[in-house]
Amino acid sequence: MTAPVIGVFALQGDVREHVRALDGLGARTVAVRRPEELAGVDGLVLPGGESTTMYKLAEAFELLEPLRQAVAAGMPAYGSCAGMILLADKVEDGIAGQRTIGGLDVVVRRNAFGRQVDSFEADLDVAEVEGGPVHAVFIRAPWVESTGSGVEVLATVEGGPADGRVVAVRGGADGQLLATSFHPELTGDERVHGLFLRMVKERS
Repeated sequence: MTAPVIGVFALQGDVREHVRALDGLGARTVAVRRPEELAGVDGLVLPGGESTTMYKLAEAFELLEPLRQAVAAGMPAYGSCAGMILLADKVEDGIAGQRTIGGLDVVVRRNAFGRQVDSFEADLDVAEVEGGPVHAVFIRAPWVESTGSGVEVLATVEGGPADGRVVAVRGGADGQLLATSFHPELTGDERVHGLFLRMVKERS
């Protein structure tokens, strides 16, 4: 099989870090800033960043509706941190009028773990990721308040004030959507990206 082509939302966020991880796994990457750049991609990555800025820029570049349509039509997508917020059907503590791409039947709480100074790291057992715990970096991260039917919980925080909070999920109509509260693109561990590429190959 030819290498999958993965679009990376490139208007704001950890774009280079995701591209580096995907390139390391043999994928081809395309920076997505315009609707026409969605054509021909097999999957989409929504990076960590600032979710309100990302959605406003997507609207300004007339990209939000094409993204919504692509995900609704079944395109696999992975969102980390702000990307999780963008994939969620509902957001708590968002700004007035904040819109999302949607498709993932979850309620996500924005900045749930607190401010930048409350950022932290933890080792997590992530379902569908083999090889031991994943070292997770949380930066002003969201968490999942609740999940709808068809959403699989992949990881929760253990211990501390956030004990039991959901921080990784898989869902969508065909299980084609992946989201994490944390930033695997910042650690050099490519296993979460590897899981997403397997999901893309399953769809194609």
